[in-house]
Amino acid sequence: MKTITSILIIIFACNLQAKEIYATFTVYAEQKADLAFNYSGTINSINVDIMSRVKKGDMLATLNNDDLIATLNISKVTLKYAESAYHRHQKIFSKKLTDQTQLEKYESAYETIKAKIELDKTILAKTILRAPFDGVITQRMIELGDVVSGQLLKTAFNIQSEHRRKLVVEFDQKYNNEVNIGDNFIYKVDGDNREHKGTIFRIYPAANTNKRKVAVQVAAIDLKVGLFGEGKIIVTEKALSSAISHTTTPR
Repeated sequence: MKTITSILIIIFACNLQAKEIYATFTVYAEQKADLAFNYSGTINSINVDIMSRVKKGDMLATLNNDDLIATLNISKVTLKYAESAYHRHQKIFSKKLTDQTQLEKYESAYETIKAKIELDKTILAKTILRAPFDGVITQRMIELGDVVSGQLLKTAFNIQSEHRRKLVVEFDQKYNNEVNIGDNFIYKVDGDNREHKGTIFRIYPAANTNKRKVAVQVAAIDLKVGLFGEGKIIVTEKALSSAISHTTTPR
């Protein structure tokens, strides 16, 4: 029985027809973002420029934040004394030399200043613009001394992933049911005769009604963002693929 099954698999494999579906594509960065300060102030420092390579968390630019740093330092000093007073009254309370209400007053002051310090840190962090992911700066739109507003966001930098790209591949919607994740895409960038190969890893859930196209995504490396080209999606006829699957399924 196994021999017959193997023969059938070979026969089906030999007859399996690969189908090529014409498609066009555009190159996009895998990740990209427009970065802006979510706070008002004056640009105090700029640490990167166009084509700077950055790591996630790197400081890109800062606003003048001397007043906020001073406020935070004052809060830290206040916390030191509030904590000392609270612990001192805990000991007094344990000896029954003060009442619960008095202790709670010092506890409240201690917890309040702790919360204020967290708020001060949050506000201070808004004056520092950091890279949200590893990438390269593609545009810079700020200069030292510029005034920015947290209410009217102004893009400071554009950032994109340095090497990783995604191809948005489009093909005629009549082939919608034939293309699947895992299918290969053979393609060439316009003006370049070199052939590339990628694999479909995402299918868009809706078709473009204006162009009557379906889009998928294919991963790529180091292609320049904005380039376009054409290629072919390699799919296999479902009927024959299903027949092989049916033949190899144990009964």
